[in-house]
Amino acid sequence: MNSIIEIKNLRKSFNHNEVLKGINLKVEKGQTFALIGASGRGKSVLLKHIIGLLQADSGEILVEGQDIRKLHGKRLRALKERFGIVFQFGALFDSLTVYENVAFPLSEKTKLSKKQVREKALKELEIVGLKGEEEKYPAQISGGMRKRVAVARCLVLDPEIVLFDEPTTGLDPVIANSIYRIIQSLQKERNLTSFIISHEIPGIFKIVDRVGMLHDGKIIAVGTPDEIQNSQNPTVRKFLSGELE
Repeated sequence: MNSIIEIKNLRKSFNHNEVLKGINLKVEKGQTFALIGASGRGKSVLLKHIIGLLQADSGEILVEGQDIRKLHGKRLRALKERFGIVFQFGALFDSLTVYENVAFPLSEKTKLSKKQVREKALKELEIVGLKGEEEKYPAQISGGMRKRVAVARCLVLDPEIVLFDEPTTGLDPVIANSIYRIIQSLQKERNLTSFIISHEIPGIFKIVDRVGMLHDGKIIAVGTPDEIQNSQNPTVRKFLSGELE
C-alpha cells in the first residue's frame, strides 16, 4: 500500500516544553486511522502540524512524498485543498443557518453558480441525515446535529483526506455511534483517507483500519484495533482500562 501521509521524527516545543518528541507515523491511502491517547498529550498539536496550522521545530510531514513544510504559495494551497477538517466543537458560524454554513466554503472557494452551490450543499446535508433542517441556526439544533453539519461542510469541497478532531466528544453513546456510522459509510463511498483523533474507546475501534497511540510525545504503538486491544504494552493497557489520565 502507498502512504498518503508520512511523518518523520517530528518535534515541537512550546516555551521549552517538548510536546512532540520525535513522531514517526504512516497513514495509508484510503485507510481510516485513529490516533488515541489521553487528553492533553499532543494529539491535536500533531493534527495542526499535518494541515500546516503549526510549524514543527524539526522533522518532516510528507503528503504523497511532498514535504508540507517546504511548500509555499500555490503549491502549498493546492496541497491544503486536498484536506478537510472537522473541528472538535464544530466551529460553525452561529449567525448563519445550517444551509449557509455548508454552502459557505463553496461560495468562498469555487466558481459554482448559486444554483450549483445550493444543489451541492443540500445533497451533503441529506447524506448526513439533515434534510429539512437547513433553515435552522446552530443554536436551534442538538450537539450531534451540529457535528453532522460540520461533517457536511467539510465534505462539500470533496477533500481526499479528512481529519476529525475528537468527532464524538460530549455526545451520548447513541449519537456518537451515528457519527461513527457516517464516517464509516463516507469512507466506503468516497474512498477517503480519514485521520481521527480520539480518546473515546472502544467505540472508535469499530470503524478504523489502524490505530496509533500517542504518549509522552511519541507514538508508542501502532496496529489493527485487535492488535492494540491485545497489546501487552503496559501503557497501552492502562489507557484501555481507563487507568491512564
